[in-house]
Amino acid sequence: MTPTEKNTVFIKQQAAALGFDHCGIARATQLDEDARRLEQWLHKGMHGSMHYMENHFDKRIDPRKLVDNAQSVITLLLNYYPEQQQPADAPRIAKYAYGQDYHEVIRAKLNTLLQRIQETIGEVNGRGFVDSAPVLERSWAQRSGLGWIGKNGNLIHKQAGSFFFIATLITDLALEYDSAAGDYCGSCTRCLDACPTGALVEPGVVDGSRCISYYTIELKELLIPDEMQGRFDNWMFGCDTCQDVCPWNRFSKPNSNVEFTPVPAVLNFRTRDWEALTEESFRELFRHSPLKRSKFKGIQRNLKFIG
Repeated sequence: MTPTEKNTVFIKQQAAALGFDHCGIARATQLDEDARRLEQWLHKGMHGSMHYMENHFDKRIDPRKLVDNAQSVITLLLNYYPEQQQPADAPRIAKYAYGQDYHEVIRAKLNTLLQRIQETIGEVNGRGFVDSAPVLERSWAQRSGLGWIGKNGNLIHKQAGSFFFIATLITDLALEYDSAAGDYCGSCTRCLDACPTGALVEPGVVDGSRCISYYTIELKELLIPDEMQGRFDNWMFGCDTCQDVCPWNRFSKPNSNVEFTPVPAVLNFRTRDWEALTEESFRELFRHSPLKRSKFKGIQRNLKFIG
């Protein structure tokens, strides 16, 4: 086994030891095709008020501008599918937000992985990213063989579905590279047909400015457009509709991460409980939860809109 092969095996073993469910590796290069798609998406205004999507375009399409002399993009998947579900009559919350904020959980794992690489392999320069920097995570996941980007815009793993967080570690270490994954959506259009707001404008293209997740999380205005009234299907924070109807998610299995154990309020609160919640209680209950991203006022706005 060559040193490069040994290093690759070591990294994948350490990723598994840290609790990541899947690990794939791709050569660091410029994503020309993705650049064209992203440019068109932005030009059509599908990012809505998420103006940060316009920033650092060159870094989004080329990891070598994020890490000097980058050689490899390591992509890691972490399952968040919950064992328990909300009551049917409760304001709905996207499954990724049931437990602790994934940024906190995954960032610690990435830091540990990089530290172990440096301790064992030697001087390696790298940076870890988890949904907080200009990285096209899904594209790198597909290139590293971890799945394909489905018609709903989500990464789909053939054996495990799509309820995964995606993390990226870019390094200047040359490694063995995995083959890109094929597309297995076929003629299925369940996600396109099920989207409550018509945000899936064509296979693989999500109009972010029409997505329920955008309105309930990203939109900072106090009012949601009247044209969306009655179309949120009781989603208060995020939306899982396009994943819930995906046939590949029949393979989803509950995660084993204690950090993603649902916050009791997520499983127990009904509409009246959310409405009675004070801002102080909200901050205390959800201080480590993704729900804090919408803030108390955002949650109250969303409740009134779906009520």
